[in-house]
Amino acid sequence: MTPRARDILKDGLWTGNVTFAQKLALCPLLAVTATATNGLGMGLATTAVLAATNLAISALRRVITPQVRIPAFILVIAGIVTLVDTAINAWGHELYKVLGLFIPLIVTNCVILGRAEAFASRNRPLPSALDGLAMGLGFTLALTLIGAIREILGSGTLFAGAALMLGAPMGVLETVVIPEYKGFLLMILPPGGFLALGFVLAGKRLLDARAARKAAAATA
Repeated sequence: MTPRARDILKDGLWTGNVTFAQKLALCPLLAVTATATNGLGMGLATTAVLAATNLAISALRRVITPQVRIPAFILVIAGIVTLVDTAINAWGHELYKVLGLFIPLIVTNCVILGRAEAFASRNRPLPSALDGLAMGLGFTLALTLIGAIREILGSGTLFAGAALMLGAPMGVLETVVIPEYKGFLLMILPPGGFLALGFVLAGKRLLDARAARKAAAATA
């Protein structure tokens, strides 16, 4: 039975969130989230790859034999990542210079191959594309949230450089949260990523536990 759209979205954004639930793709999460702008850019690039890859693999699921499915999946993923990498280099070169090697490394992101194997190869194209979009948006949410926490505590700004890296219309996001703030260097360095991630994961567990208690009380 094809999963419902609501369940797919809920799984991607919250219950099965790539970072907060599955604890996957932590390398780009910790490496590029010194600012919310970097996190948003990397998240949107990964979302594009996830949605396109799931759609392509689902469309080819009856053609790709089980014996060669992994090499075939990786070939499709590599081709789509190359297109995304070229597009960002052409139309978002400032962002491309910041993210650098991490865009081509989307090919090795276990989430991309995992969704292709677990979902896209077993479902129709439309639900598969929605699953890729939901998982990508959940990952984007995680990257942007961690980046926002680190940027605010590290430099007192939010979405700094958004107009330069994401385009002039995104300049409305640029905010000075704490004026004349000298910054907390630790939050911009790699250890700050681990600290921010730990606190966010603890917060999610508290929210999930509270929701579980409310559900149990409602059914009692």
